[in-house]
Amino acid sequence: MTTFLKHFHILSIGLILSLCSCDTKQESIPDRINIDFNWQFHLGNLENIEDIDLNKENSINLDLPHDWSIEGIPDIGNPSGKDGGYYPGGIGWYQKEIQWDNTWKNKQVTITFDGVYMNSDVWLNGHHLGNKPNGYIGFTYNISPYLTSGKNVITVKVDNSKQPSSRWYTGCGIYRHVWLDVKNKVHIPILGTHISFSNIDSTYAKMRTETEIKNTTDKSKKIIIETKIFKNDQSLVSEVLNEILLKGNSSLTAKQSLDINNPQLWSPKNPYLYEIETTIKEGNTILDVSKTTAGIRSLKFDGQTGFWLNGENLKIKGVCMHHDAGSLGSAVPEDVWIRRIQLLKDMGCNAIRTSHNPFRPEFYEMCDRMGMLVMNEAFDGWDTPKAKYDYGVYFNEWWKTDLTDFIKRDRNHPSVIMWSIGNEVRGRTDSIETLLYTTIKQLDNTRPVAIGAGHDSKIVDIAGFNGYGEFPNFLEKVHEKHPDWPIIGTEVPHSWQTRGVYRTKTWWRGRDFPAPWAPNSLGKEPKEGNYYPIPDLTEKEVFKNVDSSYLSSYDNATVRISARDQWKRTLKFDWLMGEFRWTGFDYLGENIWPNRGWHCGVLDLAGFKKDHYYFYQSVWSEKPMVHILPHWTHPGKEGVKIPVVVYSNGKEVELFLNGKSLGVKKDTLNDLRLLWYVPYEEGTLKAVAKTIDGELISASHKTAKAPYSLQLSSDKNEVIANNKSIAHIIVKVVDKFGNFVPDANIPFTYEIKGSGKLLGIENGDMLDLSPNKAETKKTFNGLSLIYIQSTNDTGKIEIIIRAKGLVAGKIEVQTLPCNV
Repeated sequence: MTTFLKHFHILSIGLILSLCSCDTKQESIPDRINIDFNWQFHLGNLENIEDIDLNKENSINLDLPHDWSIEGIPDIGNPSGKDGGYYPGGIGWYQKEIQWDNTWKNKQVTITFDGVYMNSDVWLNGHHLGNKPNGYIGFTYNISPYLTSGKNVITVKVDNSKQPSSRWYTGCGIYRHVWLDVKNKVHIPILGTHISFSNIDSTYAKMRTETEIKNTTDKSKKIIIETKIFKNDQSLVSEVLNEILLKGNSSLTAKQSLDINNPQLWSPKNPYLYEIETTIKEGNTILDVSKTTAGIRSLKFDGQTGFWLNGENLKIKGVCMHHDAGSLGSAVPEDVWIRRIQLLKDMGCNAIRTSHNPFRPEFYEMCDRMGMLVMNEAFDGWDTPKAKYDYGVYFNEWWKTDLTDFIKRDRNHPSVIMWSIGNEVRGRTDSIETLLYTTIKQLDNTRPVAIGAGHDSKIVDIAGFNGYGEFPNFLEKVHEKHPDWPIIGTEVPHSWQTRGVYRTKTWWRGRDFPAPWAPNSLGKEPKEGNYYPIPDLTEKEVFKNVDSSYLSSYDNATVRISARDQWKRTLKFDWLMGEFRWTGFDYLGENIWPNRGWHCGVLDLAGFKKDHYYFYQSVWSEKPMVHILPHWTHPGKEGVKIPVVVYSNGKEVELFLNGKSLGVKKDTLNDLRLLWYVPYEEGTLKAVAKTIDGELISASHKTAKAPYSLQLSSDKNEVIANNKSIAHIIVKVVDKFGNFVPDANIPFTYEIKGSGKLLGIENGDMLDLSPNKAETKKTFNGLSLIYIQSTNDTGKIEIIIRAKGLVAGKIEVQTLPCNV
């Protein structure tokens, strides 16, 4: 197993062991119990809410997280429309029985939903616990008053029938985890701990804790609060103890501070985490224990010199992300997120913008542990809906509750370096912006507040610019007018690629010309100087008969600026802190029929790398690399000069065709690529790069013959028998010599044996509207991805993939017990 896969596997085990179904037995009740398993689900509306029994309805048994929308088929008639990827919405009902446990007597029991999209209502034994419109932030209800000895029934209604409810694919259902928390009458509430650090350098840091303690009894209590900080090897760093008097039926916030000498500083390169353990006791009786991981790091955002982390000037090399994962919809397992974050890190990416809503809680823990900076965004819009039925309908009533819960939930994460209060906000008023800004600062004054828009705001700390940041001289003028403003590109650049597709003629969003200067001038050809020109690679198109829905991978399909020119701008100005490219991965929705999503990512829906991935790796990563595009299988184009691009962070590159040198080139013009025009002939195209240290590295493409077999590989050889663990199985079409066939679009069937089940199949093709678990799927340009999920059984999983006329592919994955 490679170093990466070992790291991936260990992190995966650590994050999901708490979700093992075998760990949720009720003989020994922990503070937090995962209740994702064995829910009944019914799609469609039901009457007589008080008497609903889904066992008597047309329901199915399933495990959470669950997204029923992705189980449907995109249809141009679905009211979600282009925004929602034409997927179905609707109303769904969930129900689960939980048995009373005697250890719950005289305790407070709460239920927490990490995310339900959207408009959820929850009942326990017929008692309505509450309603929550926001689909992106969790919520907690106290269920102690309604619990009975014996059977208890949780019922959840999810209403996403009013469409469109967003500008992108949202999913429908209880698509994040659900928990029971069992606490004493005197306890630390959920989200009740706040950790912060100050006076930080390599020799010293001061830690401050604010711990909310709640007393739900009638009597006053003398409480001991003890806080300890441990290194990641569990050795004690420091501790503090205080006594407080807590009156009956009241709460207070206890403040403590600790000194830390010679701290390990958290960064993307060294994501070192401490563990803070806060214990409250009455005499010798432990009442509650709160454990929080935290990283120590200093942040500085300067209008002249940009972003500083731990005293080091650092460019933010970021991507924007939506929360779906193609065929999995919005119910994305932890293992899938780990793989996605690691792919971005391997590219050299160091930051993610959560566009445009809070992500699941585990995402931030992964970023803490893996070393990824986060621009954490609360809202897309405010009180003016952008889609007819989106959160803007509920904003005025709910913004303060939701924003408070969001900040309290995520403020202990070192990965979160800034908050964002909105994105391209329409109907904006200074009064709303002030309210949001002030609320955040009251809850957390250790991070700046930003906005992803681009306007002369006098309120937020950081000016974020979306499309306007792509225009020549726009940011320069803003900086000249406001030299003290820290500035960042929050959505730049907007460019597109389809994996394995090429055109030599430049393609703009307007097809024949760039997006115009002003939003209200759409359809008018922009004036010269209002965009960054991208010359055609050839006078006549080399690659013809390409479906117009697919976009070129030459870095010549974009809105206003190429990825290369944008990064040149980001590097040019010290005051420009960095950029968040739109986007890291392709995503569902915000598309044009018959597409189901958009091609904006540097990776496709399956997480397969596009050519832009290697461009960013060449300018963002320190690891030596070289990459050639396009592939070298072009039958019928013998003798045609094909533009060959090489991305490399080496100091020079030599290109060879069938062993013959085509010359050595250096990027003397700072074009961030090397370009050859090579008359096509079958064989091997090879690039050899020389690094600064004189090391030689190479990459090559070989002309493929006819498809011969299916080759399978997995990201890991072992999964955990917990109904949660994921193996990513890559299906690759190769010829009889083992060469990848880059244009193979071949239907295949699958067979899964043993202790695993199919979660979904994704090929990255936006035009593939077939069901995500169809009996027959296809490869897209030579590749497809199969998500295999473990069951509760140990043993092995055997996956067999068959295609007519090809040698079948087979692979095995072992399943290990939960207690490994």
